[in-house]
Amino acid sequence: MTADLRAGLMLGYWAAQPLDGLPLVRRAEELGFASAWTAEAYGSDAVSPLAWWGAHTSRIELGTGLMQLSARTPACTAMTAVTMDHLSGGRFLLGLGVSGPQVVEGWYGQPFPEPLARTREYVGILRDVWAREGPVTSDGPHYPLPYPGGAELGKPLRITTHPRRPDLPVLLGAEGPRNVALAAEIADGWLPIFYSPERSTPMYADALAAAPEGFRIACPVTIVVDDDVEQARAVVKWSLAFYIGGMGAKDENFHLNVIARMGFEEEAKVVQKRFLDGDREGAMRAVPDTLADEISLVGPPGRIQERLQRWVDSPVTDVLLGTRDPHALEVVAEVLC
Repeated sequence: MTADLRAGLMLGYWAAQPLDGLPLVRRAEELGFASAWTAEAYGSDAVSPLAWWGAHTSRIELGTGLMQLSARTPACTAMTAVTMDHLSGGRFLLGLGVSGPQVVEGWYGQPFPEPLARTREYVGILRDVWAREGPVTSDGPHYPLPYPGGAELGKPLRITTHPRRPDLPVLLGAEGPRNVALAAEIADGWLPIFYSPERSTPMYADALAAAPEGFRIACPVTIVVDDDVEQARAVVKWSLAFYIGGMGAKDENFHLNVIARMGFEEEAKVVQKRFLDGDREGAMRAVPDTLADEISLVGPPGRIQERLQRWVDSPVTDVLLGTRDPHALEVVAEVLC
C-alpha cells in the first residue's frame, strides 16, 4: 500500500452540545494527518471551530466541508476565506455546497432553484475578489454587483486585504453527475458523499473526465473501530437511515438519489418509507449491510487497514475520517502517515 492517499479528520458539525475537537485535531497533526474539516447545517457554523483549531496547530490544513453557499453572500465568503487563510498561514481550504431546499429555503430564507447556475456565479465572484484585478462587478442574475435598485448608491469595490493566495483552493460538495462535472470544471476539488470505491469510480468517470491535474477528491468516510463488525456497521446504518429518510423531502431527496444510482434504489425507498412512517429502527435495519460496509471503514484494526486499499486504488486523494476516537486515527496513521 502506498502513502499517496492523504488522511484527514472530519469532525462535521456539533450536535446538541459543543464538541471539543481540539485534542483530536492536535492528535491528527501529531500523527501526520494532512487536514481537519468541519461542517454546518443549522447549528454550529463551519468556520469558527477552524479558527480556534488553527490557533493551536501549525501544519494541518483546515477545511470547511461544507460552508453553506446560501448562508453568505459571495463577497462575505471571499472575505472570510482571505481572513482564515492569513490567520492560518495559508492552510485554509474552502469547501462549498448548496445544501437542499429544506435548509436553504426553510432556514436561510433564500431561493433554492438553479443550484448549478448559482454555484457557477458564486465561485466566479470569489475568484474575481481574490484576483484583485479591479473593482468586482457581476451582472447576475443570482448575485448582481452592485445591487440593482435599493438606494441606487452602490458602487463596485475591490477587497482591501490582499489575499495570501489569490488561487485559494475551492472544493465543491456535489452529488449528481452534473454537479460533479461542474466541480471538475470550475473548482480545485470535489467533496463527495456516500462514496463506494467499487461503484463510484465508474459512476463518476465521465463527470470527472475534465478534472485538471492536482484535482482533489476529499472523501468523508465514517470509521468505527470495534471487534464486532455488525455493531460497528450499525453506526453507519443509523446515519444512512437518517440521510435517506430524513434529509430531504419525500419526492426530492438528493441523498436518496445517490444511493439509487449506486444500485440500491428499491432498498432506499424502503428505508425512506419506514423512516417517514416513524419506524426509525426499521429504517436502519433496512439499510443494506453491503452499502454501509462499502462507504465506511468498520471493524477490527486489521480489517480496516486491509480495506483501506480500496481507497488507495480509487481516484480519491484524501480520505476524511469521521470519528471522535483517537484510536481510529492511530489505526489509519499506521498505514497512510
